[in-house]
Amino acid sequence: MSPIEQADAWLFQLINLRLVNPAADDLMVFLTKGNLSNHIFLLAILFIVIRKGKHALPVLLLTIAAVGIADYTASGILKPLVQRVRPCFALEHVRLLVVQVRSFSFASSHAANSAAAATMTWLFFHRGPFIEKLFARFMFVYALLLSYSRVYVGVHYPGDILGGIAIGICSSLLLYVLVSWGFKNYFQRALIRTEPDADA
Repeated sequence: MSPIEQADAWLFQLINLRLVNPAADDLMVFLTKGNLSNHIFLLAILFIVIRKGKHALPVLLLTIAAVGIADYTASGILKPLVQRVRPCFALEHVRLLVVQVRSFSFASSHAANSAAAATMTWLFFHRGPFIEKLFARFMFVYALLLSYSRVYVGVHYPGDILGGIAIGICSSLLLYVLVSWGFKNYFQRALIRTEPDADA
């Protein structure tokens, strides 16, 4: 192991073996299992629809697209490229709290996807009324807790999580900037050009 990998393994063991509590086990399993926590994202979609109304569709489409980009980058590109073995299969004395099939570890797609969703909702809601600011903060807190749970339950190194979070944030920021640039430079200009024709 390189010094960075050793530090990553040490931090994993600290979180997975020492910073534990029986009361937290169920919460971490709840957060890490998609079939248990997906309803949180459904509630988030409902909130977006209620708050944005007829403008909710672009927000939802951009969020879904950002999550798709993040997921493909983490799982479709980096995992087969890096081929890092998960800590539950590479290290001894791991507290494995969930059933885990053999697959590669870097980067965490859970962290990437949740960070992408949190970043995109932040971009659209962090300047709004108090309830929307609260929602944006909640999505980031949820993404961080979900990401942390992947280490706690024994299936990811902290480095996998940091890589996934970086992928998710960059995916949303890049997509938002590109779409905003395209909207301002093409769609709005096209509308301006058609206005004289409409008046005529």
